[in-house]
Amino acid sequence: MGHDALFDVQEFHRRSVDAEFQACSLGGVTASGSLSVAGLFAGIGGIELGLHEAGAKTELLCEWWEPAQAVLAERFPGVPLVGDVQELDRLPDVDLVAAGFPCTDLSQAGRTKGITGEASGLVGEVFRLVEDRRVPLLMLENVRNMLVLDKGEAMRFLVDELEALGYRWAYRLVDSRFTGVPQRRQRVIFLASQDIDPRSVLFADEAGEPVEDHFRDDVYGFYWTEGVRGLGWAKDAVPTLKGGSTIGIPSPPAIWYPNGEIDRRIVTPQIEEAEQMQGFAKGWTEPANEVSNRKGTRWKLVGNAVTVGVSRWVGDRLVKPGLPMLDGKPLERGQKWPTAAYGANGKAWAVDMSLWPRHEQYRHLSDLVDLGRAPQLSARATAGFYGRTQKGSLNFVDEFIVDIAEHAALMAEELAVA
Repeated sequence: MGHDALFDVQEFHRRSVDAEFQACSLGGVTASGSLSVAGLFAGIGGIELGLHEAGAKTELLCEWWEPAQAVLAERFPGVPLVGDVQELDRLPDVDLVAAGFPCTDLSQAGRTKGITGEASGLVGEVFRLVEDRRVPLLMLENVRNMLVLDKGEAMRFLVDELEALGYRWAYRLVDSRFTGVPQRRQRVIFLASQDIDPRSVLFADEAGEPVEDHFRDDVYGFYWTEGVRGLGWAKDAVPTLKGGSTIGIPSPPAIWYPNGEIDRRIVTPQIEEAEQMQGFAKGWTEPANEVSNRKGTRWKLVGNAVTVGVSRWVGDRLVKPGLPMLDGKPLERGQKWPTAAYGANGKAWAVDMSLWPRHEQYRHLSDLVDLGRAPQLSARATAGFYGRTQKGSLNFVDEFIVDIAEHAALMAEELAVA
């Protein structure tokens, strides 16, 4: 196919897709700039808090886990709180339904059974409720792996369900670091609408990957729980905070501080610092202690949350949409899902955008974590991680391995003395 012919095909596709969006408004959600929200699978309220900071009002929260319920009840006083989403008969009259539905069956760290797995399949409850009451806006959030799971079938399921309900849709993969927090967390933000153009929300900002000196080189975050083939690693940030184990064992990432004292070079953040890495205030999850004394409960709550700044960005753009950037190409069924796309009525368009909509003021990891008081990575954890570095095929900086080995010996010596 010649260049001109290819251009004609792409131009025809662009016009046909754009025609599906002509009825959309580029104005804000409401004339007053306010936004009413129902939060399903609310967790500790990351989506709802961010939207609240953008001027929204939460009318309903739905969350089944008691520790999370305790947090929501304390942090969103007066907002009706429902337990099991399967027992929710009808949505209130709101502008937007938010659902950070369970990622257990989608994430690489989870069971990866797919979108119809026991946990992640609960997204079907969202569609049940929306079918009964067609809300103007629907916001979904989930892990990056959703784009490739089952060769893209998870995303195809969501798109088909939304289009069957009459929604136009757009999604974008973003990195939480764009909000200024030192956590490399990549999540898919999915916005579907019947009234406004979702592209004017998700595609109106494009800052691009930051330059190298955006990050300091004084500390590095890493996962000590990874196997011999994979290593979560981040400069001036921690890798994605995880929920920990199913039996309540916390799984915070570790931090390498090359220039610290010998006993301060391999440490872990504290839970209050992890809360801040998700955009919450210190102590946000403290109410969970009233119903659970497990050490890992608060880590699980934080690890499963949505970064507050991400939803605040969405909320800001919902109230004041921008001019969307739409330079892309046709996306046919069966093709790999890109990092950003939009579509309606069986037509779709892939958009080339970075994971960084903005560059908000960055809080460096060494400014957030009190490295002088941070807990040391335990002897068992360090020994296990060091052993895997010797067996695996991953390449590490020599200085890092030396510090890991010295820390393992130091912790073993302290354990023997104790």
